Amino acid sequence: MGIVVMKFGGTSVGDPERMREVARLARLNAAGGVLVVVSAMSGVTDALFRAAKAACAGDLQAALAMCAELRARHLAAVRALRPEGDTAVETEIASILQALESRLHGVRLLAELSERSMDDIASAGERLSGLLVALAADAPCIDARSVMRTDSRFGEARPDRKAIAKLVADRILPLLGPGKIAVTQGYIGADSGGATTTLGRGGSDYSASLFGAALGAGEIQIWTDVEGILTCDPRVVPKARTVETLGYEEAAELAAYGAKVLHPATIRPALEAGIPVTVRSTLKSDGLFSTISPGSSSGRAAVAIAMRRNVAILSVRQESMTEQSGFLARLFKVFGLHGVSVDLVSTSEICVSVSLDMGEPLEALAADLSELGKVDLEVDRVVVAVVGDMLKETPAVLRKAFIALGDIDVDMVSMGANDINLSLVMKAEGAEQALRRLHAAFFEGDAA
Repeated sequence: MGIVVMKFGGTSVGDPERMREVARLARLNAAGGVLVVVSAMSGVTDALFRAAKAACAGDLQAALAMCAELRARHLAAVRALRPEGDTAVETEIASILQALESRLHGVRLLAELSERSMDDIASAGERLSGLLVALAADAPCIDARSVMRTDSRFGEARPDRKAIAKLVADRILPLLGPGKIAVTQGYIGADSGGATTTLGRGGSDYSASLFGAALGAGEIQIWTDVEGILTCDPRVVPKARTVETLGYEEAAELAAYGAKVLHPATIRPALEAGIPVTVRSTLKSDGLFSTISPGSSSGRAAVAIAMRRNVAILSVRQESMTEQSGFLARLFKVFGLHGVSVDLVSTSEICVSVSLDMGEPLEALAADLSELGKVDLEVDRVVVAVVGDMLKETPAVLRKAFIALGDIDVDMVSMGANDINLSLVMKAEGAEQALRRLHAAFFEGDAA
């Protein structure tokens, strides 16, 4: 199989026992060499954001108290992994925490939290967990900032894949080989000037995919706390089950519409490099898992159902819209001026409706769009997406979906441009019931 890239999320490295399990799994997969990519320990990134905000608000004492808690937690993990201690690791942990405290002092002094400072603060979590997992695996730890080259868009940095390929070949590949393990971090990188950057929340999956592509890996494994990609959110639908095989487009569509297992950008580097991605559970390492292979698909009308919350519908009604050349161009120019990307679009003779995130500047958009027609804004909506490669080729899907929904009202219906996504926008209050009914119709009983 060659080199395997194994990414472990925060819950998978949440304590020393889990870290020992990560080391065990890495050794089991090390025939051709393993690169382990880790997130921060569970809860650490959130704590770092809270500390940064506290310092910016002037509460340095609270910020430093959080640092003290992180110091104690990580040093305790060292002792649990190595009862006699490890001076080198303990010294590096102390150095990271000291630098973190200095940065928080600076934020307090300036009463300003720039995106650049936030990236530097947030990176501490991954850097700390990388040291601990490397200790558990008795493996070298490579600071991801030395190989994950990005631009300077702090908070949402874009990787330089050409530079990453060269750096990985120079600094990581020599450490790998039959039976060898190396550890690095996800989520973090650095720009050409050496400033710390992050790829955005959930970016550890993206890091793993980029490293896998640069290494020409035989497989990229995403280890989490559920058995692969599920047919629905198990917190809402307890009967959700593992999807064993699906295509890249299906996986990306599910991720974009709320499935939490994969970061949407994860898929692209692996796809282009022809590398299969598997999604596995550290809680059931020998259990079911999902495989996403280049050129494959589920071959099913419906492979899974996802839900994206906090959606709004904005409608512009203009009686003479069809007689106005360029009306849609003027309408979408307003969205462009506000830097807003719309999701679903539905048009009729006199009305255009779009769905968008509730975090967007809805009132300002509505005010500007009112010059083009009567504007209606509906909030507290969700998008429920039925995703499947054979969706369009199975006419019964629409009928089955609406029969299942019964008396649940739907505000918008859209068949995705790639023909594998049936999106239904509805009020939030009925969404979970809709998920359960749709899942029962498509995946339970005779429907299975």
